[in-house]
Amino acid sequence: MAPASGPAEAPDAGPDAAPDPAPGSVPEPNAASDSAPASDSAAGPVTTPAPDPAPDGDPDATPGQEAPPGGGGRQRAGGAAGGRRRWGRWVRRGVFALVLVLVVPLLVAEAALRVNYTGDPADGTYTRGQDAIWLGHAWVDGRKSDADVAALAERLRPTGIHDLYVHTGPLEHDGTLPKAVYPKASWFIAAVHRELPGVRVQAWLGDVLATESPDGLRLERARTRTAVVASTREVLAAGFQGAHFDLEPLHSGDRNYLALLDDLRAVTRAHGALLSVAAHQIDPLPSFHSVWKTLTHHPKWWSQAYFGQVARRVDQIAVMSYDTMQPLQSLYGGYVAQQTSLALEVTPPGTQLLMGLPFYHENRFGHWAHAETVPAAVRGVRLGLSRTDADRARFGVALYVDFAATEADWTAYREDWVHR
Repeated sequence: MAPASGPAEAPDAGPDAAPDPAPGSVPEPNAASDSAPASDSAAGPVTTPAPDPAPDGDPDATPGQEAPPGGGGRQRAGGAAGGRRRWGRWVRRGVFALVLVLVVPLLVAEAALRVNYTGDPADGTYTRGQDAIWLGHAWVDGRKSDADVAALAERLRPTGIHDLYVHTGPLEHDGTLPKAVYPKASWFIAAVHRELPGVRVQAWLGDVLATESPDGLRLERARTRTAVVASTREVLAAGFQGAHFDLEPLHSGDRNYLALLDDLRAVTRAHGALLSVAAHQIDPLPSFHSVWKTLTHHPKWWSQAYFGQVARRVDQIAVMSYDTMQPLQSLYGGYVAQQTSLALEVTPPGTQLLMGLPFYHENRFGHWAHAETVPAAVRGVRLGLSRTDADRARFGVALYVDFAATEADWTAYREDWVHR
């Protein structure tokens, strides 16, 4: 699940048959003369000449019929049946080979994820007080009150949450953002600073990209990127302390996205604000995004190298480590451990890395609520952190999303990650 679209608040003719016998090749039998007697002792008994033997010794051939080229009709039919049997064998062999090519590597990969979920996390691999949470649009459109902010503050105080990504978009497809979309932003920011001093409020901006459909925001257009930058200036002027971008589906290697990040970084630095992004998952196998693109036309993953290019251009990068298609908690946790390690390997120490936790419970293709749980995700995060960079200071988790969370989600986060 991607934050931009998450829980609603918001693709023969058979072998030739044997040729028919040549019409008219069998002579018509002579009809008896009307004047001939039934028997004539002078002429003797009437005898019928024996028919010619069947040509080529084929007992089934019609008397007097020429043999078809290449043998009798039975032989041709038998040859056709043999061809079908041979074709069937090749088809079965092809299917078996395809199963081997696709299923066996998948089973091996899943077994590796299960192994990746074993072991004990290192001591101290808990919150660093740099966690984040995605918040719904209701906080800035007028649906929330001071009492709601007070309740949110009470919920967040005993945690490690330091950044709030509040949904302030979506952007228009041309990159603009009407101010009427976030009329209560200034009120919310002030209320949070009053109730939770030190907690930062960032504007969560996003849109659907026109990468897999004709509609959406087009990063290849310079004027669209310019408009996105202008929209960022406006939300920072409204009081937000950072801009958090989630643009999807974003294909690995997109140079226009990197150019946009370079321009945005200059703006956020000038305002003393943060630039953060929601990031796609990293290839679980080398070049897996290319294989998936060929099969589904939706790459989904980023290469590890591209993830690193993005991470070097931002202050925070949050991996959307959910919607993984994993059917079991152990496999999901092993997957998150792998993703954590892959991300740590290419995220510079100066960039804060956050791993997403699934605070929602949908059941659909790609996401099974019984498998993608907060306890499994936290254990995966801790295992990946332990094996790769246990002492990484600029590290945390990001909770997706406030309006779909349950008490069990919050309890698991506090007990397993905050460790309180």
